[in-house]
Amino acid sequence: MKVGFIGLGNMGSGMAANLLRAGHEVTVFNRTPDKRRALIDLGAQESATVADACSGEIVITMLADDSALRRVALGDEGIVDKLRQGATHISMATVSVELTRDLTQAHAQAGQQFVAAPVFGRPEMAAAAKLFIVAAGAPGAVKTCQPLLDAMGQRTFPFGAEPAAASLVKLAGNFLIAATIETLGEALSLISKGGIEPEAFVDLLTSTLFPAPAYRTYGALIAQSRFQPAGFAAPLGHKDVRLLLAAAESLRVPMPIGSLLNDRFLRLLAQGGENLDWSAISQLAAADAGLPRIGRS
Repeated sequence: MKVGFIGLGNMGSGMAANLLRAGHEVTVFNRTPDKRRALIDLGAQESATVADACSGEIVITMLADDSALRRVALGDEGIVDKLRQGATHISMATVSVELTRDLTQAHAQAGQQFVAAPVFGRPEMAAAAKLFIVAAGAPGAVKTCQPLLDAMGQRTFPFGAEPAAASLVKLAGNFLIAATIETLGEALSLISKGGIEPEAFVDLLTSTLFPAPAYRTYGALIAQSRFQPAGFAAPLGHKDVRLLLAAAESLRVPMPIGSLLNDRFLRLLAQGGENLDWSAISQLAAADAGLPRIGRS
């Protein structure tokens, strides 16, 4: 398939590379040209503008936040302006339910298709084509996109014809991951202050009651205090929690743990944690307990 790919950050670069390896014709665009070079070496075509990346049947965006996606998709010379009628835009980033609805409406008015397909997985999973993908949109559009989703992920989970559903599912999932990080931080601070080795405790948890990937991945990062380089930077985690709370408010769903997580991220960022992985909020529990970091007291 002839595909445009916009957004070549930690996640997007690996995803675009897997599309190339699967034999698709990929045109790449990123505001920072340096990030295009490795993909061009793999056979991608370089695009100098967003419009140039919209010449095919599908364009994929993997952008950091609402403002970036809104600018690229809805701005002058953006995707909605330049994508041909009948072509499809797949948004694979974590963005607000409100923006997803705006994009759905704008593409429909332009005679285009829109699919929301946010992903679960860190950069190493993106590079290995092991992402879990949440897809929602018109059934025909999702079916057309499926070969591309298969090239980037290990499984696609359909959530109906309304793209906003995929965004809400992704925000709820990220909330559970962030809550897991917080509870791991609190539990590991407790056992660390009691003189127990945190890595042994994580091994117990992940070998028995909590064998889930989130506990394995973040338990190891927290126990070893490995927060750089950031696989998912703290400002992005804060962004997702804020989007979650906005969606919860619109649906009148109280989420007190979400409010706690928002405060945790605010505190981490206020103390200079912009470049740390979002799992670094776990260290705030250690600080509350009088520990310099999680580890043997």
